[in-house]
Amino acid sequence: MIKSKYILSLLEKAKKDVKTIVLPEGEDERVLEAAHIVASEKAAKIVILGSIEKIKAFYAANNWDLDGIEIIEPERSANLKAYTELLYNLRKEKGLTEEDAAKLALNYNYFGTLMIKSGHADGMVSGANHSTADTVRPALQIIKSAKKGRSASSFFIMLSNNVPYIFSDCGIIINPTDQELADIALDAAETAIQFGIEPNVAMLSFSTKGSGKGDEVEKVQRATNLALEALKTDEYKNLGIKLDGELQADAALDSVVAAKKAPNSEVAGKARVLIFPSLEAGNICYKMLQRLGGCEAYGPILQGLNAPVNDLSRGCFAEDVVGAIAITCLQATK
Repeated sequence: MIKSKYILSLLEKAKKDVKTIVLPEGEDERVLEAAHIVASEKAAKIVILGSIEKIKAFYAANNWDLDGIEIIEPERSANLKAYTELLYNLRKEKGLTEEDAAKLALNYNYFGTLMIKSGHADGMVSGANHSTADTVRPALQIIKSAKKGRSASSFFIMLSNNVPYIFSDCGIIINPTDQELADIALDAAETAIQFGIEPNVAMLSFSTKGSGKGDEVEKVQRATNLALEALKTDEYKNLGIKLDGELQADAALDSVVAAKKAPNSEVAGKARVLIFPSLEAGNICYKMLQRLGGCEAYGPILQGLNAPVNDLSRGCFAEDVVGAIAITCLQATK
């Protein structure tokens, strides 16, 4: 039973353009429960990687049917040879041997990512039993960035009293450069638009409009200027994105504080997309809000890739997996 009204709304949107999502962790009961919920809602077609016998037994024990769900054992898949050849051709210039490609293709995260690359799935959700690196590495190697010269980054959808915010980057780029921080902001703004969130982007710092000094502040100022210049280009100028920085979190979110600290800002007091100056700051913030503030946190979700591959927390619940699947479906909708 899904409690989050926001996740229910995403499932409803996903039903309008049903996508195929691969779940490579068929050994995890939370993943199997989430697959059942999504398939029952007819919000996505689900492919589970794992033991056909064990997964069927689990579903039978719970009196769940397998409508809308396909189970694949990678070791027995008719596509394994083709996937192995695809992986070898993609990575041979990086030193991957045919023997190593054959081993990697049997890794369920690689197999699932190769399904996407081959057009047999639209997206993947993993991480219930794997580290972020194990989930993300195949995506970066096989799916790759959508825009040349730009790194993939991540975001969280944070829900406070059922109001969604985008937090970025809290999971991939540890200490972004000026340009990477600007790119993160632009990608996160497009993500917000995709999910129906107002693209009011705040470049966060411990300083508001020069109130603090130091290299860290100057980096955010430079990144803000780079992002503002990009927003003037044809790619972004008609998207309705508003961006400002550097802003402290209270100035970004509280209209009373904003009136005092940044009275001329279009974003201050109205920010819905929060860009953190480092992964450290973002990761600490989202976990504090989740554990002490009662916010729902969905992510890290990758942005900037050619197709969606998304991560779970190893402490996730089945509802979190459902949320990640729904988000992945919407990312796969062009």
